[in-house]
Amino acid sequence: MSDHYYSRKPQTESKPRHWNFTLLGHNFRFETDAGVFSKSEVDFGSRVLIDAFEAPDREGDFLDIGCGYGPIGLSVAKANEGRTVHLVDVNTRAIQLAEKNAAANGIQNVRIYESDGLSAVNTANFAAIITNPPIRAGKETIFRFYNESYEKLVSGGELWVVIQKKQGAPSTFSHLEEIFGQVEVVVKIKGYWILKATKD
Repeated sequence: MSDHYYSRKPQTESKPRHWNFTLLGHNFRFETDAGVFSKSEVDFGSRVLIDAFEAPDREGDFLDIGCGYGPIGLSVAKANEGRTVHLVDVNTRAIQLAEKNAAANGIQNVRIYESDGLSAVNTANFAAIITNPPIRAGKETIFRFYNESYEKLVSGGELWVVIQKKQGAPSTFSHLEEIFGQVEVVVKIKGYWILKATKD
């Protein structure tokens, strides 16, 4: 099997790098590495999702699926210090980086752990689940994320997804509508859609 950012243990030679990035008005110092998604900067899709996300009023933790080195989950945690944010990824290198980045940026209201999709997520009281899904992993994998998310959300909980139109935004919208019933396009910008699906 070839090496991807969604591989469990990337075989790509480690080449750590550090850089700063501002998200939601906070300056972050990130460590990234080869073998993880968007290692040179916070990708545009993630930035649009971070900016669009609005914390729901209802009680419950948040979850970032496919967290990578942590920009989405950590920025949301920094902006919502009264919440616990779970960050999960199948990529063990990404998980180690997310842990380092949480510590380096003084973020303590997080739980970071390895999980293939939501298979290792034991909590089922999430008020919001956020994901920039690994498109290259294939439609079956991504749709599994959506299906599992529904089961892990509280009633009225929200799934937030960023996806490009050319990479399947319309089919994702249709699938989420089948599962959740209530779906809206929150933002469309430069081919990226931010979708919010609310659990009945």
